Amino acid sequence: MIENIILSMRGIWSHKLRSILTMLGVIIGIASIIAIVSIVQGTNRKLEKSLIGSGNNVVSVSVLQENWEYDFSGGIPSGIPVVNDASIENIKNIEGVVDACKYHTRQGWNQVFYKDVGLSYGKVVGINPGYLNLVEYQINSGRDFAEEEYTNGKKVAIVDESAKDMLFNGENPVGEALEINGEPFIVVGVAKNLNKQQEEYESINDYYMNSYSSGQGQIFIPDGTWPIVYQYDEPEAVAIKVENVKQMQSVAASASDELNIYITNMDGYKYGANSGDDTESLKTLTNAIQLMLVGIASLSLLVGGIGVMNIMLVSVTERTSEIGLKKALGAKRRVIMAQFLTESAVLTSVGGILGIIVGIGLAKLISTLTGLEFAVSIPWIFISVAFSMGIGILFGAMPASKASKLNPIEALRRD
Repeated sequence: MIENIILSMRGIWSHKLRSILTMLGVIIGIASIIAIVSIVQGTNRKLEKSLIGSGNNVVSVSVLQENWEYDFSGGIPSGIPVVNDASIENIKNIEGVVDACKYHTRQGWNQVFYKDVGLSYGKVVGINPGYLNLVEYQINSGRDFAEEEYTNGKKVAIVDESAKDMLFNGENPVGEALEINGEPFIVVGVAKNLNKQQEEYESINDYYMNSYSSGQGQIFIPDGTWPIVYQYDEPEAVAIKVENVKQMQSVAASASDELNIYITNMDGYKYGANSGDDTESLKTLTNAIQLMLVGIASLSLLVGGIGVMNIMLVSVTERTSEIGLKKALGAKRRVIMAQFLTESAVLTSVGGILGIIVGIGLAKLISTLTGLEFAVSIPWIFISVAFSMGIGILFGAMPASKASKLNPIEALRRD
């Protein structure tokens, strides 16, 4: 076997141009498969972060009605109590959970204004101590809320960078007064997410969920002032930080089960993380597209295999005398057949390796141009090498069989 491989490599090297042209179909097919799988995996990673975790391993569990987040602007349905501290502790004990914190949230439709400028789309978030740290926000200018401001009802606010740009045209808002649902709040700080990719993922999520909106941002207020602006005893959402983004769906399901124990309203209300289902649906779609595109790319492997068969038939014709001499010296059919099958498999395997290199380079280029994450699937690399080797064996079988069946006397008579 080793001797056959060495002979095959010598044959490839002695006919470099012919070998490259023969391998071209295999190279293109394998490169296409690697690039397609890399693009789909990069897309899936981005979906996981943008639609579930916003890039920082945080999933939110909130009250849903018919699988859509309930806004509470129409009132608080009976049978949905506020989240109790015991539930938060139980959620913190779920495997994979790093921290958990409850908070209030409302869409800011026509509710947040600075002078005559409104936040056309955004969120007002009522937070507890530790919330900003959990979702990886830090104070970029101004200050954080003082401990007593979380409970004494003082009307102060922190804006994020997006809200700063929308409401204050990028100017420093610290010390300025904005209006939330008719109530004046003094801006004491500006918060920026520590995750550099957060704004990109937020924009993807906002476009997916609210493509008709024009604007975004978050206004943070102390949870103790929430009833001043909205309602008393309004049920909260829970932000949960997990160790790994892949744990988000299972953690969200466990946390939802914990919170749903206390809901007695049977009119379609429940706690959940609706974006997790959206992500799984989109990942299923992208995986289906991946299989379709891989199938199309595999057609070039079929073309490459036909090219290999053609060149191996030519090789059998060229080496008829050599085959006849070997058979005259006692070489059995299986030896001749193994030699040509090995040569065919080595030819396509080299093409497969070159295709993998080209595919990885193509995936990196696409990642750079589109902003998708660069992702290379190790299993698919091994599958590609095995597949290319299999193509060589499959399409080399007929030429190898032809060579092994040659009559040694007739073969030696040929020039």
